Amino acid sequence: MKGIFIINANEIEASFPPDAVLLDVLRDNGYPEVHRGCDEGMCGACSILLDGKLVPSCQVLAASAIGSVIITITALGSPNKPHPIQQAFVDAGAIQCGYCTPAMILAAYALLKNNPDPTEDDIKIALDGNVCRCSGYVKIMEAVKLASNYWRDRA
Repeated sequence: MKGIFIINANEIEASFPPDAVLLDVLRDNGYPEVHRGCDEGMCGACSILLDGKLVPSCQVLAASAIGSVIITITALGSPNKPHPIQQAFVDAGAIQCGYCTPAMILAAYALLKNNPDPTEDDIKIALDGNVCRCSGYVKIMEAVKLASNYWRDRA
């Protein structure tokens, strides 16, 4: 199969088997920031924004995403010009090994885009499905709260 995807504001055409999942299409086409985790949709490491919704890309058939707008962590910022959420994760010390970080930041982005002043329960719900095996989530929660402040200051 072939399909066109809009990935981080770039239109790409990709060839893939009919049963391919979006995670494999992304990684095979130069998006290694989308991490492979459990391949069961349980860990969140492969999460992306698909037409504005946070989804585990290992659970999306690539054919169903043809023509969709896909956002990965690299669309938000860079090491030299980080997005406020990325900066908040650094400032709060919410980065251990970094494997879950891209998906955690995308989950925070999806939350803050719709709710710039979330409660602690809102944050927990938004991060549900993203597993961090290093930090115990305390710093990650602090980072999202800090990101909320940065987000409001930016507006």
